[in-house]
Amino acid sequence: MIKVVRNKNIITISGHANYKKSNDIVCAFVSGVMYTTVNAILSINKDYINYDDNNDKVIITILSDDTTTKKLIDNMLKMFNELSKDYPNNIKVKEE
Repeated sequence: MIKVVRNKNIITISGHANYKKSNDIVCAFVSGVMYTTVNAILSINKDYINYDDNNDKVIITILSDDTTTKKLIDNMLKMFNELSKDYPNNIKVKEE
């Protein structure tokens, strides 16, 4: 299961969806949305977030409280929440 946890300004994404071995649409969705969000923020200003991907876990640290970063992060989390409604056995999103 993919676990997405937001704790104030830190978002941690870990685990594997294990939807299907040959066609894991849940993992593909999470990866696509996460990389698009991270790259969009970094293209605006590299100092707005810190991003660490060690293949087992992604940690996004939000360093700026600007409107654009907030909207992009909120949108990413909203998309993950919507996905978790359709695939509750493969992704869980929580805020601490």
